[in-house]
Formats: sequence, C-alpha cells, structure tokens
Amino acid sequence: MLDRTKQPEIKEIEKVDFLKPKVLPISEYTELYHISAVPNETCRLDLHFQAGSVTGKGIIPGTVNGLLLSGTNEKSAIKIASEIDALGGFFNSSASLEYAVLTIYCLRENLIPLFDIVMDAIQNVAFHEKEVKEYLSDKKQRFKINMGKVSFLAQMEYRKRIFSTHPDYAKTASLEDYDNVSIEDLQAFHQKHYLKGLSHVSLVGDVGDQELAHIIDAVKNMSRDQKIEFEKTIKNERGVFHVKKEGALQNAIRIGRTIFTKKHKDFIDFTILNTVLGDYFGSRLMSNIREDKGYTYGIGSFVMELKNTGYFTIGTEVRADVKDATIKEIKKEIERLQIELVSKEELDLVKNYIVGQVLKDSDGPFSQMDAFLNVRLQDMDLDFYNKAIQRTKEIKPEKIQEVARKYLNWEEMTIVSAG
Repeated sequence: MLDRTKQPEIKEIEKVDFLKPKVLPISEYTELYHISAVPNETCRLDLHFQAGSVTGKGIIPGTVNGLLLSGTNEKSAIKIASEIDALGGFFNSSASLEYAVLTIYCLRENLIPLFDIVMDAIQNVAFHEKEVKEYLSDKKQRFKINMGKVSFLAQMEYRKRIFSTHPDYAKTASLEDYDNVSIEDLQAFHQKHYLKGLSHVSLVGDVGDQELAHIIDAVKNMSRDQKIEFEKTIKNERGVFHVKKEGALQNAIRIGRTIFTKKHKDFIDFTILNTVLGDYFGSRLMSNIREDKGYTYGIGSFVMELKNTGYFTIGTEVRADVKDATIKEIKKEIERLQIELVSKEELDLVKNYIVGQVLKDSDGPFSQMDAFLNVRLQDMDLDFYNKAIQRTKEIKPEKIQEVARKYLNWEEMTIVSAG
C-alpha cells in the first residue's frame, strides 16, 4: 500500500523517451509522419505547404490561405462548414513567413470523411468574386484598427529592420494592398503553392494502413516537385528607430537581432542565456521592469527559428513616459550578463525550469509530433532534445557570460519603439 506520509523520491531527469513517428514517403520531396500511440479516439492531421508570406507578392499568400474553404463551384463556404461541423470536426489554417499549415481535428472514425471534404474544398476552391471581396473588406477593416495599436506599428517596423537585407522577409502590408488583389493572382499562387506545394503531412491518431494509403494517394499529386531553398543570409539593420503615434498613452518596444538555428553550436547555450534574461516569469527582465520598476504588465524575450536562420527579440509595452527608462534598463540587464557571472542558485533554477519545459513540451502524442516537426525542419532528429537536457545540466556561469558577450552586444541590436 502507498505510504502517503512519505513524499515521493525526487529524481533528476536524464532523458526523455520520445515517440519516433513512422516516416512514409509520398513523393521524392514529400513525406508523411505518423504517430499511432494515441490513448483515445482523437486525431490531428496537418498539411504543410511551402506557401508562407515570403513565397508570394503582397498579401496574396495570406489571402489565399484565408480563402481555402471559401467555396467551390459545387459547394458554398456555408455548406463546407456545415459538413465539417456535422462530423464534429474542426479546421484551422495559418500562414507564417515560410510555411502555411492546414489542420484538421476530429475523432478517428470521421478522419477520412472530413479529410475528403477539406481536400475537395482546397483543391477546387473557386475564389468567387463575392467571397474574395467580403474577405478583403473584413481584413482591410481589421488592418485599419490594428494601425491604431502601438504594438502592431512596432512589430511592422521591427520586421522591416530585422529582415532588412531581404525584401521578401521584410515586407509588410499596406491599405492599398487590399484594393489591388486580383483573382488571377490568387489562382496562380494557389496553383503553384498549394496544388503543387505540399511539403509534408503529419498525422497523430490510431489509424490503420488503409487510412494512411488513402491520405497518401489523395495528396500525392499536390506534393512539391522540387525543393525550395529559403534565404540563408538575412541580417538585421542596427540602430534606433521610432514610429510616431500621436496621442498614444503607451509605447511598444521591440529589441533584437538575427541569430541562428538549432544546427549552430551555440544554439542551446544561447537559449539558456535567453531564459535567464527574459524567457520565464522569474527572468531578470520581469524582475526588474515589471516587479521592481512597475513599468509594464509583462516583458519577455524569445528566440524564433526559420528554415535557415533565426532571430532573438525582446518585447514589451510600457507607459509613454517611461519608454526611454525601460530601454535603459533592458540595456543594463544585458550588460549585467556580460559583466557579472550568474549565481549558482539562479542558474540552477533556470536549469530546472528548462528541463521541466522539455518534459511539458513532450507530454502526449500531439506535443511529441510538434517536437519532432520542430527538429525535422532543421533536418535533425529527436536526439537534439536529450542533448539539450544534458547541455543544460552541465553549463557553467562562465559560458553564459561568454555567450552574452558574443551575441548580445548592444551596438548590434535593432531597437524599435512606437508611440
């Protein structure tokens, strides 16, 4: 019998036993990844396309992504949505800089019927003028509203500056873009990047070979016929930039620089440094700028990866009268990491937090598929995470200082504010 008067033994985490997806070829450049070990009847199917915002002009990529279920010549958007709802499914589409993802959530027994409905809608989308106009009108109105927000203005300016050496990555939308979309442009992008742009498929669910064969057969003709090479040499524009917004009570701040991906020898060390600085609630930026100074409700730093490059960002919104003081404190916290060694107590706390996050991010088959896709993007395997755990446990304060001196030089930062 369990003795509840004794606390469980505390054990250090040495490694995580990941579920390795089954890899099935679809075509020369396209694969299907499948995890079947699901303890219930749920499924998630993701279709990944090389159809992000950098792959087309203006707002065309995002518009096509948003209109994929807008109706065919045989079915209206309402009809398609009703059929999905009737089967208890949920569909979502999103587009990032380099990729677009279409996701279906459902019960296992309804996977193939829902998949067929979505595939028909995607492959035969008609881009009817009425649907296109309504979509663009709605997006244009939202864009107008967002242009009144300092966080949106800062993010637009930051994107221009952080990707300054590559116009496709640096581009941002304008009001005029919503008036200059042609149906012919939508059709051409759809043909190239969806009908012939499938990058990979991921499926989490206890389904059999028959269902897998059905999916592979259905998407084979949509698979990409060549490998797209994304940009490798993006550099941020160094300096201080401000977007004026009359009457704004707050200022938004974005500070960062381009860095690297998981393949880089310093990536894990940099993510540990980033956690100390601003990537958890007890971070130095939160302790100083929120808890001590009271300048903001929240501030954080993060690392984002693309296929061949990455970028580091600090972001917050503060009262307009403390914008300069906030930037000064951010600089001070960065310089502290370059001058002073992190204490053993603080570093141990951060190490435990990071290892805990690895466990959290690998909890369950859906999370484990996300972890797999995250490393697969860089042509790496799941062993990366156990290497990260070991590196986190062994890193010393001197290495944190060295990495801070190497990659967090203030003169190399893009510093953007809006307000």
